[in-house]
Amino acid sequence: MEGNRFVGKGIVKKDAEALLSGRPVYTDDLAPDNCLIIKLLRSPYAHAVIEEIKTDAARKVPGIEAIFTYEDVPPDRFTEAGQTFPEPSPDDRLILDKRVRYVGDPVAIVAGKDEACVNRALRIIKVKYQVLEPILDFTKSLDNEIIIHPEDNYVAKEGRGTDPKRNLCASQSRGEGDVDQVLADCDYVVEEVYHTKAVNQAMMEPFGAFAEKDIYGRLKITSSTQIPFHVRRIVARALNISKSNVRVVKPRIGGGFGAKQTAVCEVYPAFVTYKTGKPSKIIYTREECFIHGSPRHEMQMSVRIGADKNGKIRAIDLHTLSNTGAFGEHGPTTVDLSGTKSISLYRNLDAFRFSSDVVYTNVLSAGAYRGYGATQGIFAVESAVNELAHKMNMDPSVLREKNIVHEGDRLANYYGQVTESCALDRCIKRVKEMIDWDNKYPYVKTGPHTVRAVGMALSMQSSGINDCDVGSVQIKLNDDGFYTLMIGCSDMGTGCDTILAQMAADGLGCDYDNIIVRGVDTDQSPYDSGSYASSTTYVTGMAVVKACEQMKKRICEEAAPLMGLTPEQVEFDGALISEKDNPEHFMKLSDLVTRLQAGSGTLITAAASNTSSVSPPPFMAGAAEIEIDLQTGKITPVDYAAVVDCGTVINSNLARVQTEGGLVQGIGMALYEDIQYTEKGKLKNRNFISYKIPTRLDMGRIRVDFESSYEKTGPYGAKSIGEVVINTPSPAIADAVYNGTGLRFRTLPITSEQVFMGLHKK
Repeated sequence: MEGNRFVGKGIVKKDAEALLSGRPVYTDDLAPDNCLIIKLLRSPYAHAVIEEIKTDAARKVPGIEAIFTYEDVPPDRFTEAGQTFPEPSPDDRLILDKRVRYVGDPVAIVAGKDEACVNRALRIIKVKYQVLEPILDFTKSLDNEIIIHPEDNYVAKEGRGTDPKRNLCASQSRGEGDVDQVLADCDYVVEEVYHTKAVNQAMMEPFGAFAEKDIYGRLKITSSTQIPFHVRRIVARALNISKSNVRVVKPRIGGGFGAKQTAVCEVYPAFVTYKTGKPSKIIYTREECFIHGSPRHEMQMSVRIGADKNGKIRAIDLHTLSNTGAFGEHGPTTVDLSGTKSISLYRNLDAFRFSSDVVYTNVLSAGAYRGYGATQGIFAVESAVNELAHKMNMDPSVLREKNIVHEGDRLANYYGQVTESCALDRCIKRVKEMIDWDNKYPYVKTGPHTVRAVGMALSMQSSGINDCDVGSVQIKLNDDGFYTLMIGCSDMGTGCDTILAQMAADGLGCDYDNIIVRGVDTDQSPYDSGSYASSTTYVTGMAVVKACEQMKKRICEEAAPLMGLTPEQVEFDGALISEKDNPEHFMKLSDLVTRLQAGSGTLITAAASNTSSVSPPPFMAGAAEIEIDLQTGKITPVDYAAVVDCGTVINSNLARVQTEGGLVQGIGMALYEDIQYTEKGKLKNRNFISYKIPTRLDMGRIRVDFESSYEKTGPYGAKSIGEVVINTPSPAIADAVYNGTGLRFRTLPITSEQVFMGLHKK
């Protein structure tokens, strides 16, 4: 950007050297050597009640420190979801419960001096279960005679439509206009059902945390988490202690993608250390990440969409049924995005309706995953738009160009917000150029048995949760004139430390290397909601802008008397405090700090918090090119072109890799990743052999470009980018498969086997 030295530049990440050199920066690297090792005994049944549990023999195993069961834990229910207060997810779980609700549900906590003794103890614990019939099919859960949460101390949150006696975690309905009447009057209508299965985040670093007591007897938890301040709240609630007795530290995170927006493992070492007084840790194996993680919600979406003969989309009707699994973490909120981020892509609708039900089942509880429900809803609505275009014999890109939102448009299902920054039209134009759409649509024959086909989709997301998410920073001026930037948000590989430092350097007019970023410690860091909902750049970034303005004002206030002037008579350019009308009269910043330290002992600090009444959406257009072997059904990704409007691009390198990473995850969801259960509810995919994620050989070529708008409410005109980038591959690839084969798939993933079987049925 013009006038900025660092914003808009591809600055190398602050932690790049440490990560590349293999320094000990992750949770398990930092754990004390004397930690008790924790493992969990897990239920072999999808639904059962514990009648008896015998731990006497296991307690006698040499090296075992403690074994805890449901009889040892506090009786008050809580949620592991980490969202801004008031947490909307129901309080429906205990640390350990007498009723187990999925295969892998913890039954006992075992802590010992090493893994060998703990594993031995796990094998000799005897549990007698009353096995109950489970609900595994989420389409049969609502009003089923089997009740998954019959407990009396279940706590539902106000306004969420919760009814556990119906297996209903949440329910809602809203809209405008008479949808049924408008659809009946449309010239073209598509009515279909789409299904997205659960998928796993598969982050590099597994879930892990360790706990210890400090010299004051307080619990200190070090965790690989996206939500340090929420972990503090969750642990305090689970243990029934004051938050003042809990401190949470976040080291470097080896990826989260939303999985670590849920406190999956932290309560276990916290409880063990609280009870024993000894340090303890739990580090999940990869298998445990699969069976006791927080995957994307499985959803079934029923879509009706109608248009007139000229191609104007007049009405959209979307009902989403979401499978929250055994517990309700993120259930009420994730489902909302399936409607807000899909319907709102299209302008001037005569009517729309969005309704949803979130139901309990006896499978692993779901949670946050990049895209957070928008991914599922956009697959459904964008697929329906593609089907509508085909029904009208219209190019899908042309249908979109006729109907997409523009700057100044009120967003249909986005809480009445108006988009003041939108380059979606330019994104479509550019992505068509990149993929050579006009020459390749719908397909090109490339061999005797092969075709190359293209497909397109659009996406929008949010920039934090408006009137909810909070970002805070504190800046301290140090001797020699460098700054410490204290932040409360969690860098999980996204580079937010770097991005916020770039903003601070330009805001203060100093070198980038003069900004020292300190990560999260709930005892020292200013409060931040956490790194989720694409909030960091937009929400916390504006807090940085505000704090920099305060810091410059404070510097002028402290320097002016020493220069015999008033604060109004001086100005600060990042290095010198000068008299406005006499630039030769100045003081170096480093001299100011020295004089203050040696004289008054004044410490110059500035702090600022930020929240926003709006959540300006980033936009994206994506186009896929795939090759299909018509003899074998094999689908090979060839090219994926993506153009993103994230407002001002703060760091071009980080924005590009964020986009590329999201696209790869979207391709995996479309073609490869498929969580499956046995008929008794046991997860089949427990490792990377049985659960396939795309490798570099599976993704084809990925190309990214940006069409920037300027968001006046964002720092330096920026919006978010973290989540919008994952949403377009699945509907774009699904339509490309149709264009190349004539086969329409409405359930993900779309496998080569399915294409082969479909081709040979024709």
